[in-house]
Amino acid sequence: MNGAPIRPTAAFMLRHPARWIALGFGSGLSPKAPGTVGTLWAWLVFIVVAPWMYDLAWALLIGVGTLVGWWACTRTARDMNTPDPGSIVWDEVLAFWLILWLISPVGWLGQLIAFGLFRCFDAAKPGPVGWADRLFKGERGAPVTWAQGFGILFDDFVAAGCTLAVIALYRYLLG
Repeated sequence: MNGAPIRPTAAFMLRHPARWIALGFGSGLSPKAPGTVGTLWAWLVFIVVAPWMYDLAWALLIGVGTLVGWWACTRTARDMNTPDPGSIVWDEVLAFWLILWLISPVGWLGQLIAFGLFRCFDAAKPGPVGWADRLFKGERGAPVTWAQGFGILFDDFVAAGCTLAVIALYRYLLG
């Protein structure tokens, strides 16, 4: 890598569009729990835009967001000299949008439960989430590669899959 890790600021974010995306339009700049703040930002955006969205629109947003996010996360991690910076939250944003889209329609309590489950899987990284997190890790001090940029997104999609599996199992057992 080229130097010491860089701690992002608003000025850092404003200097490149990839950073806007990767840092969750500023939500990743939170000094405490940026992943949780990024997920809360995703939830707020979901609530605001959901009335105008439909299945194909969500699929396109998440699909295109993943491709653009791969570039943005890779570029921003390189710029920060860090393989998987905690302030990069676009991965949480996409994964939580996927969860909310797939469990809809569901009320506020169901969304809150999904939020809690997702944050637990993302932060604790049990089983398959931990495996996915380790899969694309590079060596400490090595340049950030496209594989690591993909890995930033991948473990959160696995956490989303685990969240959805728990919700599906719960619904199955109730139904």
